[in-house]
Amino acid sequence: MGIFKDHIEAMAAYAPPLEGRNPDDFTLLDFNERTIPVSQAIKQALVDYVQGNRLQQYPHYGDICDRLGRYCGVQAGQVMVTNGSDQGIDLMIRACCREGDEIIIPAPSFAMYEQVAKVENLKIVQPLYTLEGGYPLAEVRAAITSKTRMIVISNPNNPCGTLLSSDDIIDLASSVPDVAILIDECYYEYSQCTVASALDRCPNIVITRTFSKTWGIPSLRFGYVLAAQENIQALLNVRGPYDINQLAVVAATAALEHPEYTERYVAEVMEAAKPRLEAFLKARDVVFWPSAANYLWVFPDHPEAVNECLQRAAILVRPKPDTEGRLGLRITIGTLEQTEQLIAILEQCL
Repeated sequence: MGIFKDHIEAMAAYAPPLEGRNPDDFTLLDFNERTIPVSQAIKQALVDYVQGNRLQQYPHYGDICDRLGRYCGVQAGQVMVTNGSDQGIDLMIRACCREGDEIIIPAPSFAMYEQVAKVENLKIVQPLYTLEGGYPLAEVRAAITSKTRMIVISNPNNPCGTLLSSDDIIDLASSVPDVAILIDECYYEYSQCTVASALDRCPNIVITRTFSKTWGIPSLRFGYVLAAQENIQALLNVRGPYDINQLAVVAATAALEHPEYTERYVAEVMEAAKPRLEAFLKARDVVFWPSAANYLWVFPDHPEAVNECLQRAAILVRPKPDTEGRLGLRITIGTLEQTEQLIAILEQCL
């Protein structure tokens, strides 16, 4: 008999394939990271902080919530910083759900939702995304019961890139005011779709975001939650006072002070590189899911062979099966130059 709860001992860890991902050896198109380094302003801010002899002090977050509030168009009291968006997801599920409650997590989606739900021993209900229908809104509505405590909307969804409109989200949230609606907007800068303006009229909506994807600092683990002020106060009762690394706050502050570097990168990805890859795939009759983010879920005829071919060319992508077991390749979109290199290799692989 172990010291842990039985259901936890029966779980498997979420273990993404991180080994061997050296950016000096590969073009990393497998984890939806930004494909170019952070700006010099971020690097210098980190160096200045380290050289300021303050590492021996506990974190002090200063005005970061005010800055994020201005960036997001909400009040500072509607913002809470977190250790990556993963912590925001974890805090929300732990704070809202009790053992035996039901949580609706449409599949396939980001593994952390299900991982945390299993830790809390929740009943997971999984309507399915489809290529034709996108987010299974009707099925989600039909799945709601008196035991439903939370509905997860990954917007846009990972791995398929599907987007649910703000109007549909608000309509759903308004129809079930006692159910928490967790909106993961970690790709917001790419999709430009948010329900942040609805936090006052739909207090059951809670949004998680991150600086890992667009802003390029996943190694520092910085994210934030947007919610009604009373919800933020409740979540602060759960989050620790020093959970967020001070260097993450320093980097995020510098990024917000100099957004133009990231804005140019986002524009290149979404307005040049992504349309180029989509046009290539359409010309070759390769099936892919429409995506509102910086990645495409692609289904070539021989995905294993294509993946091996890309690896031989020092390009890493992420194999991801759909709910029927058909293997696809989730491909992160980088700069136009990187995309042209990818297409040149895909011409050979296909």
